[in-house]
Amino acid sequence: MGIKTLYKRCLYLILPLLCFNLMLLNGVEAQTGKVKRTEKSALLSYKDKGVIKPVKTLAEWEKKRSQILDSMQSVMGKLPSWSNLPDLNIKFLDSLKTERYTRFNITFTAAGNEIVPAYLYVPVKEDGKEKFPAMVVLHGTGDKGKKIVDGDSYSPNHGQAKELAQRGYVVIAPDYPSFGDLKDYNFDNDRYESGTMKAIFNHMRCVDLLQSRKDVDPERIGALGHSLGGHNSMFLAAFDKRIKVVVSSCGWTLFDFYNAGDEVTKKFGGRLGAWAQSRYMPLFRDKYNLDPSKVPFDFDEVIAVIAPRPFFSNSPLKDANFDVNGVKEGIANVKKVYQFLKANDNLQVRYPDAQHDFPADVRLEAYRFIDKVFKHTPSVDELK
Repeated sequence: MGIKTLYKRCLYLILPLLCFNLMLLNGVEAQTGKVKRTEKSALLSYKDKGVIKPVKTLAEWEKKRSQILDSMQSVMGKLPSWSNLPDLNIKFLDSLKTERYTRFNITFTAAGNEIVPAYLYVPVKEDGKEKFPAMVVLHGTGDKGKKIVDGDSYSPNHGQAKELAQRGYVVIAPDYPSFGDLKDYNFDNDRYESGTMKAIFNHMRCVDLLQSRKDVDPERIGALGHSLGGHNSMFLAAFDKRIKVVVSSCGWTLFDFYNAGDEVTKKFGGRLGAWAQSRYMPLFRDKYNLDPSKVPFDFDEVIAVIAPRPFFSNSPLKDANFDVNGVKEGIANVKKVYQFLKANDNLQVRYPDAQHDFPADVRLEAYRFIDKVFKHTPSVDELK
């Protein structure tokens, strides 16, 4: 066999392997067709004048963190300015007194002509306690809005607001735009590029309201939510460092693993179509064509932005929407960030054998996780 013939045969053998490896390096998985967003999933790398560099210092991590927030805003729209905001102008509409707390039905002003309805829970004051820890509790998808987290739900596992109030937390539970008392919200006429960003702004103003109260410790405020409230608690904490602990129940998976179901997929024109509704992030369709490989952020990055603050995820094995395999992959990615920031124990996830729900045993574990972060001894350490 001549040298030329041997050379050609080697090329025939090597070139396919070389091309396959290049495909993997470029993020294409040949068998599944999924796009591995390697640049985005490399959480400990950042862009410096267009060049990808490894994160080695806290200053470089802050650059990466800022870049993730920029990517989120490219999908959600810009976070509005916090200057020249009006007074909160809190109005108390009615109240319900229980043995352990009083629930107030309130409205407050988020910005000019932007009114937010919410429940505000204030625990009965105990001797020697001057200030309470506080929680922003965000409801899941449902026409009843904030009533869901007050226990008015098909599931006994959704009354997290009143349960935390029973444990001695001041709690604020707002309606998400298009639900509850905001059911007639018009997304086309507001100043936001997405319902998600409108909600983030409202929820940050909830933190303002909590910090304005003399009975709240301004350094002990957290966020918790289930489903829709699960990812909105994450978004709130990503943009607001005043949130010191986050609990997300059935709130996320990596976008490659998100499953809306055949009916929803058909209704909204694609697997990620549900995310592109006006009440969420319409740029998913208008700018990124419902293609997860083009969407410039993912949920492991949202958790990374929250780091090193404590984060607890309830991610059931049988959640039909937020596939647990995407959670496990995302947790593996973000664990490296918590390790880098020397906060390994602050990242917690539970995988109950359940569907899209927040089982009582995991919920109680999540509450105790919050108690531990805030060094809070609850009034009662059980679920009623």
